[in-house]
Amino acid sequence: MPLSLSLAQSRRIACLLLITTTLIAAPASAAEQIFDEMRFGVATSIASGDKQEDGVFPSFTVYFDPFDADGAADLGDKLLRPRVYTGAAVATSSNGVNQAYAGLSWTFDMTQRLFVEFGAGGTVHDGDLDDPNGSGPQLGCRLLFREYAAAGVRLDEHWNVSATVEHASHANLCDGPNNGLTRAGLALGYKF
Repeated sequence: MPLSLSLAQSRRIACLLLITTTLIAAPASAAEQIFDEMRFGVATSIASGDKQEDGVFPSFTVYFDPFDADGAADLGDKLLRPRVYTGAAVATSSNGVNQAYAGLSWTFDMTQRLFVEFGAGGTVHDGDLDDPNGSGPQLGCRLLFREYAAAGVRLDEHWNVSATVEHASHANLCDGPNNGLTRAGLALGYKF
């Protein structure tokens, strides 16, 4: 049975998700910095059909490094030390879906400047659950799985630019339709 939440309840859950993830990901030592990286992005829907979202989706994502992913020595070590992220994306059209998300992320250096990144987690949204007459995607559940991939270039020791693709759906684990959300975009990051 899908969760049936009002928009206000969805926003409260999104705020709680962001606050909880921030508190969990905070470093153990007060001398350490809190944020590892912040990214500002914009994406657009790449879904097809009549359930595609219109508009663009500005986003803000914060990355934490509580497991010292930057200090990982090899691939095995890197897999065991993900970064934690939390963020939100805002719809600019009436049939777009707002999201608050959190999860784990792995970054792999291809060269000193080029990197690829993969992330997995969850998202809470305010989109349509199962109205066949709605103009946006029918998502079936308030809580969805969320995965993303990015390929980027470091401009210097702090700034990077990346191309992203992300997908969110319930993987047919709850009743109702599962149109999902699929978006692609660009992000500008600042690493502390």
